[in-house]
Amino acid sequence: MQSNPQSRRDINWLRAFTFTIYGLSVLVFSFFPLYYRSLGFTTTQIGYLYAIGPMVSLFSNLLWSMISDRYRTIKKILMFLLAGQLALSLILSVSTSFISILIVIMMFYFFYYPIFPLADTMAIATAKEQGRNFTVIRIFGSLGFAVFAILIGYVLSNLGTSWTIRISTFLTILALFLTFMIKDQRSSVDKMDASGLWRILRQKELLWFFGCVFCLSIGYRMNDAFLTIAMKEMGAADNLVGWGVLASSLSEIPVFFLLSIYGERFKELPLLLFACLMFALRFFLMSLTDSAYMVIVIQTMHSVTFGIFFVTAVRYLTRMIPDNYRATGLALFTIMWSSASGLVSGTLGGAIYETFGRKDFYLIAMAFVILAFFGFAARYLYSGPSRRNLEETL
Repeated sequence: MQSNPQSRRDINWLRAFTFTIYGLSVLVFSFFPLYYRSLGFTTTQIGYLYAIGPMVSLFSNLLWSMISDRYRTIKKILMFLLAGQLALSLILSVSTSFISILIVIMMFYFFYYPIFPLADTMAIATAKEQGRNFTVIRIFGSLGFAVFAILIGYVLSNLGTSWTIRISTFLTILALFLTFMIKDQRSSVDKMDASGLWRILRQKELLWFFGCVFCLSIGYRMNDAFLTIAMKEMGAADNLVGWGVLASSLSEIPVFFLLSIYGERFKELPLLLFACLMFALRFFLMSLTDSAYMVIVIQTMHSVTFGIFFVTAVRYLTRMIPDNYRATGLALFTIMWSSASGLVSGTLGGAIYETFGRKDFYLIAMAFVILAFFGFAARYLYSGPSRRNLEETL
């Protein structure tokens, strides 16, 4: 399909938006824990603050994605969510006690988490409309994550961790501005029937898939929540922490490119099995090292872990779920990949880290990944219902 100047502008504005929101996620996932630590919170308290958002997003992800499917708009919902996030960022900037931050961050995450499945839904729809691959847009999220990881690390090293919320506020304003420039996407089919959610949840194939994703993500989110804390324990400065985040995000970019070109040649399940094995090796190496510099090297394995897993899982999911249920299906995926697993990894992970220490923490994370590997392996050996059967049911 030949792209005209307008369609190129649409994709470029969406790339800029994706770049910004994933840059903002660097703060939330990597530097918010350090901000909490600077306020004197314990590791267990930080785990609770990390977990409270995923708990709220169990509801908010599904709510806003179902509204998007029902009213066939993504742009307007993104604008509303970012406006709410901006207001909560301003309140968070003047909160200092654990209880006040717990309450504010709970409301903050109500607006924050649904942005990502909606942005991915918009990217998938836009790419399909333009005859392009989803990764040509999503890869700018990785670039944004990488660029802001190093920039924010250096800014906070020079200005202090207290600037974390101010930077978050600025990036939220920028993302809100970009929503005015992107083109809205609507489903090309009839509006979603609310009963469709129950029909999706009745499918054994999807339940199995989400269960495996959940197990894998517990290990992944344990590392995600406490990586910066672990590096700080090893004596890393904020800018070195930024390099650790940069190493992971940059490493996934070539994998995204390769999968966008050659990914269709490989079946999804073997790729998912390979990603699980690489995740297990990554966490095993993390349990062995005591060097912050070696952590940066290990972080490059993000390419063959998250890079392969995420693109393959989204491809697998979009093949199983019809277009008019796509936003809801991606919301359910986000609930398993981020929300439910984040709740478990934050509460359980914080207690494990404080009680048993970093080495056992990563061995337990590895155990969850191995459990997911056996789940995917079982499905690979015993094939389930096809996407066609799922569509006929829906």
